[in-house]
Amino acid sequence: MMGDRPHVVVIHRWRARYAEYARYVDHRRTAVTYVSTEVGASAVPADAAGVALVPATDDLPSVADRVKQLAVEHGQPSAIVALKEDDLLVAAQLRREWGCPGPRPEQVLPFRDKLAMTRAVAGAGLAVPAFVAARDADEIRAFADRHGWPVVVKPRLGSSSAGVARLDGPADAERVEFAGETLMVQAFDPRQIYHVDGYFDGARLGPYRASRYVNDCLGFRTGTALGSVEEDDPDLVAAIGAFTARVMAALTGDPSVFHLEVFVDPRRRECAFLEVGARVGGAEIPFLWREVHGYDLMETAFRLQLGRHPRPWPAAAGVPRGEVAGWLLAPAPAARPCRITEATSMLGRDPGPYAEALLRPGEVLPAADAYYEHVGGRFRFRGACSADVAAAIAVTARDFRVAAEPL
Repeated sequence: MMGDRPHVVVIHRWRARYAEYARYVDHRRTAVTYVSTEVGASAVPADAAGVALVPATDDLPSVADRVKQLAVEHGQPSAIVALKEDDLLVAAQLRREWGCPGPRPEQVLPFRDKLAMTRAVAGAGLAVPAFVAARDADEIRAFADRHGWPVVVKPRLGSSSAGVARLDGPADAERVEFAGETLMVQAFDPRQIYHVDGYFDGARLGPYRASRYVNDCLGFRTGTALGSVEEDDPDLVAAIGAFTARVMAALTGDPSVFHLEVFVDPRRRECAFLEVGARVGGAEIPFLWREVHGYDLMETAFRLQLGRHPRPWPAAAGVPRGEVAGWLLAPAPAARPCRITEATSMLGRDPGPYAEALLRPGEVLPAADAYYEHVGGRFRFRGACSADVAAAIAVTARDFRVAAEPL
């Protein structure tokens, strides 16, 4: 049954079109197959050569089994691609097994293991809040005795703030579940958190944007809206960019897209490292880059995993200037899965978003693994300056209404 076309396997879990796979590779000239969750399968291009379902795309044994099945039908894979953070190590391990181009596990792990990445960045002389590995509550308390409460505890390989907790005193340490794993404990830094997104060519930054969070990712886990606004202060953006380049150089000499989070003192223009991923940022970031800045970071990530160079970026995307973008996520209105009963469109309002993604009443919000995709509402903004975008986000967060009933 094997044909003459090269075979590319894509590991996929999104329902929304964060990545435009059909545009990245010609599905007629290449046999493009997908290993997907059931939720993500609806977004697979119609001319895919095959689709194999798995319960979870970060489960290596089940994904490896499906890739073997697809190889029997379509030939040995010439490339294996995964763009979601939780799937990067699975794809890297399968690339090594099948001899495909793209990052190997040893190249991916420094961007997944939070303890390893923090040690590397600190070892390069960059500012990092105090941190330590902890195996039990006693080690957490010993760390806090030295550095003070509160502290933040996180799993080494987590994503989307899953398993992250702020501990305000010794009693909180008793509630931490280690499950036989070593956790990372870090001193709490109260400064504003920024995320930085873009491309690093192995030595210097390509296009990038720095954005300040509205609220924070940990708060979103407990029901607070989450958003961000791109920074328009050129001096502050340049300082963050210089810090970003040093972080990336401390972790890799290879080309990579990145999503970096840093603590920032805007007045002093000082930064401290939080964490970084060798992937495109989540939430609405891929859409904003395509729609506002005219450059597709997802395509760049896809091409790098094929062993190709990124496409040249337009002048508007090459430097952090021009139109300002932002996004807002409303939390799920009930425990997922739930059926939406009300959702208020925010389109057409002034100020307001230029795009939104809402479920209609009667549709089900699934308990899917793409955490920032399956939420109460997603909104995208653009404007002449950060203040205008921030104002539109604030009004939208205030006026948006969504409700649901549990299933």
